[in-house]
Amino acid sequence: MAACNEIIGFSPLGRSSFLSGSRSNKLCFASPALLAQRRRGRLPSVKKAAATPVVATISEEVVKLVAGKQQEKLKVRAALTVRRKLKEDLKEVIVNQLDALSDKIGRNVVLELISTEINPRTKKPKKSGETVIKDWYEKKNVKGERVVYTAEFDVDSAFGEPGAITVVNRHQKEFFLEGIVIEGFACGPVHFPCNSWVQSTKDLPTKRIFFSNKPYLPSETPAGLKELRKKELNELRGDGNGVRKRSDRIYDYATYNDLGNPDRGIEFARPTLGARRSLIQDDAVPVAPYRYHRIEKPHPLYVPRDEAFEELKQGAFSAGRLKAVLHNFIPSLIASISADNHDFQGFHHIDNLYKEGLILKLGLQEHLIKKLPFVRKIQESSEGLLRYDTPRILSKDKFAWLRDDEFARQAVAGIDPVTIERLQAFPPVSKLDSEIYGPPESAITEAHISGQLEGLTVQQAVEEGKLFVLDFHDIYLPFIERINAMDGRKAYATRTLFFLNPIGTLKPVAIELGLPPAQPGASRSSVVLTPPRDATTNWLWMLGKAHVCSNDAGVHQLVNHWLRTHASMEPFILAAHRQLSAMHPVFKLLHPHMRYTLEINALARQSLINADGVIESCFTPGAVCMEMSAAYYKHHWRFDLEGLPADLVRRQALHPPGMAVEDPTQPHGVRLVLPDYPYADDGLLLWSAITSYVRSYIQLYYPDSDPGRIRSDSELQAWYHESINVGHGDHRDAPWWPPLDTSDDLVAFLTTLIWLASAQHAALNFGQYPLGGYVPSRPPLMRRLVPDPEHDADEYRAFLADPHRFFLSATPSVLQATKFMAVVDTLSMHSPDEEYLGGTREGAAAWTADEEAEAAYRNFADEVAAVEEEIKKRNADPTRRNRCGAGVLPYELLAPSSPPGVTARGVPNSVSI
Repeated sequence: MAACNEIIGFSPLGRSSFLSGSRSNKLCFASPALLAQRRRGRLPSVKKAAATPVVATISEEVVKLVAGKQQEKLKVRAALTVRRKLKEDLKEVIVNQLDALSDKIGRNVVLELISTEINPRTKKPKKSGETVIKDWYEKKNVKGERVVYTAEFDVDSAFGEPGAITVVNRHQKEFFLEGIVIEGFACGPVHFPCNSWVQSTKDLPTKRIFFSNKPYLPSETPAGLKELRKKELNELRGDGNGVRKRSDRIYDYATYNDLGNPDRGIEFARPTLGARRSLIQDDAVPVAPYRYHRIEKPHPLYVPRDEAFEELKQGAFSAGRLKAVLHNFIPSLIASISADNHDFQGFHHIDNLYKEGLILKLGLQEHLIKKLPFVRKIQESSEGLLRYDTPRILSKDKFAWLRDDEFARQAVAGIDPVTIERLQAFPPVSKLDSEIYGPPESAITEAHISGQLEGLTVQQAVEEGKLFVLDFHDIYLPFIERINAMDGRKAYATRTLFFLNPIGTLKPVAIELGLPPAQPGASRSSVVLTPPRDATTNWLWMLGKAHVCSNDAGVHQLVNHWLRTHASMEPFILAAHRQLSAMHPVFKLLHPHMRYTLEINALARQSLINADGVIESCFTPGAVCMEMSAAYYKHHWRFDLEGLPADLVRRQALHPPGMAVEDPTQPHGVRLVLPDYPYADDGLLLWSAITSYVRSYIQLYYPDSDPGRIRSDSELQAWYHESINVGHGDHRDAPWWPPLDTSDDLVAFLTTLIWLASAQHAALNFGQYPLGGYVPSRPPLMRRLVPDPEHDADEYRAFLADPHRFFLSATPSVLQATKFMAVVDTLSMHSPDEEYLGGTREGAAAWTADEEAEAAYRNFADEVAAVEEEIKKRNADPTRRNRCGAGVLPYELLAPSSPPGVTARGVPNSVSI
């Protein structure tokens, strides 16, 4: 802010607020106090925390008498904060200088204020008349990330309160406008949060519209802003015609028809998937199953201009991390070692990736150093070594992954803690069509587990809620035949049973490895493994656990992570931009939770989930990866069960209750059935904090005393309707969509969206490298089935002769492992500009003019901070053995704050990586 003060040429000392007739030589925005009108029955006024203000100077002739003794004109001053790029190439520097020169001769930035009131004579909104930024040329050489420019308006004294401002950029280049503050009106400073790219008129000939930070429901929109509100939303929707340019701000839909590219070969064809994503171009809607609209690297995918990564994020992600990994490191790695796509020769060779590095061919080191920004991983060595950071999973106990208790602990405190279910009946039963997939009963019998239940019978263990299951059977079985036909891919449809020990930890008691029947409806071929009794069964048990982890890795990435956070959020975000005005209080609430999601999803479609992309290359399902994801969406995804309490209650094998039971005495309405479940324990704290905040915020605009407000809110209902009927159109007729009639309905809906975008995504994303970067502990891909002496005697003899080498040959090869490690390391990283749950909102003094809404957010921030302290205490509690103990990693994935980098903690506001 000091830099801004220098730019506009005065010291903030001795500020004074505007008063008519003031003799002060300077007029500043001395306070960000926002003068929202008090509503009946709302929260008591809370003094607003001081914030660094944006300052504009106004001369002592702010109020100018123009005719006679009547005050007819006001001179008011605008301060515009423009964010400049930190790094500019020569072309950009030249264009900036040319824009400054053209500004001097009249090709400038033009502003116009629009009142909330209608001119009674013209029946149109009152306008100030156009003015221009005065000091663009003078500040052309000012250094710093932000520059504050000024402009002056002459407005009628009866102008009323300004509610909007239009901006026309006559320069050659776009600029990023953070915000505008107007001072000189009797109502006090008026803030216009912008945070948007303003395009040149050569790209966007129409005026950009920015509204003040005062929230309005559609029915409360001042007369002077009604048409502008509609106009802005119409521009964001577009008309469905034309080809999108990178400068556009149009939000529209298409299906997932951009994953395949049959032009490269029929093996790269992929079916169109039903879930909705953001539009690339006007002809993206398919008419045939394999019609595609593929844009390959290095050509960028279209996302609306304001959804693109900002410079810090772009630097950390594209230039610094993922782009480097995908475009430079992986091709170099393939060129180096694919000619001999060998297996690891021993576990010590895997350890050397962290100690000594991966030895690449001579001459590759210089190539990597030039292209890869993460130079700290490139060691200064004549041998050309590339080291990986040691994953946290190895930091406290290198051999923990070999233990059964750690295998079980990962189900409740690992990368994918959202799949485990409570077993309500024995044996587990499939829900697949038995005429196709054979008898539904699991191959696990009482004889397999009865001796491992601490003296209980199987029925007693079920009744006492002590049996739990990881059940990947129904997700995988329809695809197993196709997976196993792929070169170098082998999989089972697995089930794993766990028993709850008296001390509150789980232990695995049986693993079922299922294959589809040879003929439709015939018996399935299944192997059941139980905890080892000797050396041979120990190695078989290790292979069985590896197949379970591979199943889990696929479901985690394709279903729980990609589908249930990234993909399912995108339609709600698109509909919000298309149907909710920036003035709408619900849009203001959701805005931080939509940041960067469209951009990261577009990049994922181009490089991660596409045909032959990273996900297909690194995970066992290969080419059927996204078909599996789409199948889950079709048959199992339900928005009404995506909130944490509902998800916990539903997670059961056969019928509820599941991992939790409903309990109205609890603040979140449920009681967990597992005494030590770190993900759920911490998640419910954040869920409660989000719910409390959303409820207090929504009550400001939809009080219980006026229950019809939600049903009559045209924008809100249009958003909800489009999200369901267009965005999630495949489920438009599903009976489970909740109504949106009451404030309780709206609170539940918004809480679920914020939970999915923030805490749920964080729990599933930021542990990928810290907890899964050691590939043997959680192989994402398997290449061999468990050896069976009856079906393949030679394979079994090879296993007996060298089980160590057999295990490594069954898990990812060197190339597959290093490729996987490089990518999940990138995906586990927080960028420097990350915005965290409960943290300071960007432009906190300007996001809303409603003091009570601001007070509700500050209360939320305090509650989130208290959650972080509680998590810290829990991680130090020795009775919580799933997060505290010798060699046990603390569970921090839901600890809200984090520094940049790979930290295994931190809850960003949005799905941004």
